[in-house]
Amino acid sequence: MSGQPFELPDFYQPYPARLNPHVQEAREHSERWAHDMGMLEGSGIWTLDDLRAHDYALLCAYTHPDCDGPELSLVTDWYVWVFFFDDHFLETFKRSGDRKGGKAYLDRLPAFMPMDLTDGLPEPANPVEAGLADLWARTVPARSPDWRARFAESTRHLLNESLWELSNINAHRVPNPVEYIEMRRKVGGAPWSAGLIEHAVGAEVPARIAGSRPMRVLRDAFSDGVHLRNDLFSYQREVEDEGELSNGVLVLETFLGCTTQEAADAVNDLLTSRLQQFEHTTLTELGPLFVAHGLDPLSCAGVMAYVKGLQDWQSGGHEWHLRSSRYMNERARTGGVLGPASITGLLGAQRIRSFTHVPHQPVGPSRIPELPMPFEPRLSPHLDRSRANVIAWAHEMGILEAQPGVTGSAVWDEQKIADYDLPLCAAGIHPDASPEELDLSSAWLAWGTYGDDYFPVVFGRTRNLAAARITVERLRLFMPLDGSALPAPASALERGLADLWSRTAGPMEPEARRRFRTAIEDMIDSWLWELDNQTANRIPDPVDYVEMRRKTFGSELTASLCRLSHGDQVPREVYDSGPMRSLENSAMDYAALLNDVFSYQKEIEFEGEVHNCVLVVQSFFGCGYPAALDVVADLIASRMRQFQHVAEHELPVLYDDFELSEEARGVLGGYVRDLEHWMSGILVWHRDCRRYDESSLRRHHQPPRWRLGGPTGLGTSAATLVFGAMGRPTAPGHPIPGASGNTSPSGSAVGVGTP
Repeated sequence: MSGQPFELPDFYQPYPARLNPHVQEAREHSERWAHDMGMLEGSGIWTLDDLRAHDYALLCAYTHPDCDGPELSLVTDWYVWVFFFDDHFLETFKRSGDRKGGKAYLDRLPAFMPMDLTDGLPEPANPVEAGLADLWARTVPARSPDWRARFAESTRHLLNESLWELSNINAHRVPNPVEYIEMRRKVGGAPWSAGLIEHAVGAEVPARIAGSRPMRVLRDAFSDGVHLRNDLFSYQREVEDEGELSNGVLVLETFLGCTTQEAADAVNDLLTSRLQQFEHTTLTELGPLFVAHGLDPLSCAGVMAYVKGLQDWQSGGHEWHLRSSRYMNERARTGGVLGPASITGLLGAQRIRSFTHVPHQPVGPSRIPELPMPFEPRLSPHLDRSRANVIAWAHEMGILEAQPGVTGSAVWDEQKIADYDLPLCAAGIHPDASPEELDLSSAWLAWGTYGDDYFPVVFGRTRNLAAARITVERLRLFMPLDGSALPAPASALERGLADLWSRTAGPMEPEARRRFRTAIEDMIDSWLWELDNQTANRIPDPVDYVEMRRKTFGSELTASLCRLSHGDQVPREVYDSGPMRSLENSAMDYAALLNDVFSYQKEIEFEGEVHNCVLVVQSFFGCGYPAALDVVADLIASRMRQFQHVAEHELPVLYDDFELSEEARGVLGGYVRDLEHWMSGILVWHRDCRRYDESSLRRHHQPPRWRLGGPTGLGTSAATLVFGAMGRPTAPGHPIPGASGNTSPSGSAVGVGTP
């Protein structure tokens, strides 16, 4: 292929690819199978020569090097099917922009994936349906119900998110980077490939850990690696030939305003970062996960076989891209020897930068760029009442004093909680709240923010991760799903959660209570993730950071509580749909990244933090504060534009797709307004509270002054004891140094979050 738009970069490939010896058997079988399913001559999509040129058997032989001949043939048939679907959908619906026809086509396909084969299948009407019916019947008898459900879900995502691509093509819209990564996982099919890897290696991920953070990160990092690699090889075909807008190189080229070559190099850097995230998770998180869930040795070996399968797929997929006629690969480097850029990626700049940040560097006051806010902020008239009540509540819970027996735990005092003015955040988040609702919202904000400050001060500085994990495990005891009695609280965190849980979760329906608890668990578990990174002095991978930031920010609690008043007027499937998740994630990212901009000096200079998006961008691109701030500000603006785009263009289509009643549409319209209030209220709070400006930071972080009597003079300072450091209350206005933590506002109908 001549006239390449850019030179392919030198890829990070630390593991050699291996070829399955049954490749020819799979080639011959897949040709017969594709012919029998009607995918070749006469289909209008492929000929036999097309199929041979694409050589999907070679792809599967490289990506599944160890399975036997029949299994390789089955896996190859699945890939023939999925690539045929992609081309069939392109020719039939994407090129013509026929969204209605595309939806009707996609709506039929789940019927060919029944959980129980005895339920029967409809009569196939096209090669895609015929292929899916045949493959499902040949695959699922050997798999557990849990695997069937997970694989069917990833297949539905793969199929249904094609409508998202079609909608963007029709709107001539290039997605922003965060949106693109999330949606590409679904439409790109790598999570679907991960399910087939379990089948090929003959070992399923145990159901009790399948949804855990380490397994999710491994699957997502694998998926991102597969897709970003494909974007580099397929840019010419997709963007120049097909008019495709969902390509990572085009996304970064548009977002960064750079050349195509610069965008390609940035995509390769992100690909490298995701592969190194995969390695980091494997080496540091799987062992503790196995212990925590009591996995037996055979199950552990099965998980590691799956992980090895994911690794084999990355290496084999790269080899196939170098050889397939489908892609731009004429001048790609081949062979097994790493080039200079690969060696640098393996041992040098990018990986090293993430571990060598020097904490507490002076950065000066946080620079606040112009931030978009199209929604008019409003404040509750009950603000002053809640300001007094939240301080009284914090005193009652013991938040404003040192915890018994815990050194250095006098994290907050009355001056700090007054300066932080969390009721101001609650009043903007929910301006129509009753006095009682606003008090509850303010208390949730205070509890979450206190916890987020407490963990790095008490556990981070001592590197006492075991105590932090025990603390988190105990917090779960104060969120019973069945209304059972609570244990006696042993700390302010436990006392506060016990009080808030009973007041908030008590009236909930069981399913809502379960989701609400999951949201809180996600937040408190994320505090441990931050401590792990802090202990290793590791700046997170950009994608992992953005996705975990929603959890450290307490954002899922907001969504849970906003929905409380909705009851059953809106089907759960609507909230789980791609457009609704896109809407919520856009709002969450807007607020979380906004916080990173305001808290930069607080976190980098005063607290020695590594969890700030501006710092993450500095590390990833190797750039300075101003350049990184510009990138984050652009991302904030793009997330706001996405929120508005989804609300204006995608939600009406979603309502029609689900044939929602006027009442349900009104409820969802109110939910959109709740999220608008949430974003505007958080911006007002950041601008007006006394938590982030330099003068307040210096006041909050000044050394303590209370001293016991004792000797004076040269050499006697070691005899001086500070009350706060001894676990006793400090005087108002004299906190211990470094009350810390990422800030994470969030809120809703009753308000929640951790700013």
